[in-house]
Amino acid sequence: MDSSALRIAVVDDNADIRETLSMVIQLLGHESAVCSTGELALECIARWQPHVALIDISLPGMSGFDVARRVCASTVGSSPMLIAMTGWGRDEDRARSREAGFHKHLLKPVDLPQLRALFDEVARGASPERVVSA
Repeated sequence: MDSSALRIAVVDDNADIRETLSMVIQLLGHESAVCSTGELALECIARWQPHVALIDISLPGMSGFDVARRVCASTVGSSPMLIAMTGWGRDEDRARSREAGFHKHLLKPVDLPQLRALFDEVARGASPERVVSA
């Protein structure tokens, strides 16, 4: 891994989505960790301290919204760029993401060029604002 490689957590209960995104992340030169539940995501984020966390909103048990709220409330380490991944794209869905603490709100299937641009932004050291965008 080169020095610009990011640590990126992928949180989704769908194994195909998790593994596919993980492979794409690695092909882009970054490290990835995958989690299938919100509880595992919180453990991974606290322990591994990723630069970015891609989080499905519709997780069983603890929702992606709950994960984002807990990450934002945590005082341990720095907070990663939180990216919501969802099939929900209405204005009220984006507002819920913003209120939960997500930086970005991406619709599934995730647009890979857009995702790469977000990774590049983080790798350049840009400090993400908590403003939800497509």
